[in-house]
Amino acid sequence: MSETTTLGDGAKQALHLVFGGELVDLQGIAFRDPSKLDIVGIYPDNDAALAAWKAKAHATVDNAHMRYFVVQLHSLLDPDAN
Repeated sequence: MSETTTLGDGAKQALHLVFGGELVDLQGIAFRDPSKLDIVGIYPDNDAALAAWKAKAHATVDNAHMRYFVVQLHSLLDPDAN
């Protein structure tokens, strides 16, 4: 049984992971070299994660195969939480 972490103000913690790498094919999501994934960081909420994602996406705009993703870790850690 898992518990959702609650912050001091009663809000639920919603961790997000931002990472990216070069894709093999622009139509898929397989990475060219998973050992070279860029782990940008873990963020406390969606807004912070989106800001980090946007900064990395803009910084790598010249590489068409580079893609960054936001993963909702809180959904993976506690799938029953709303």
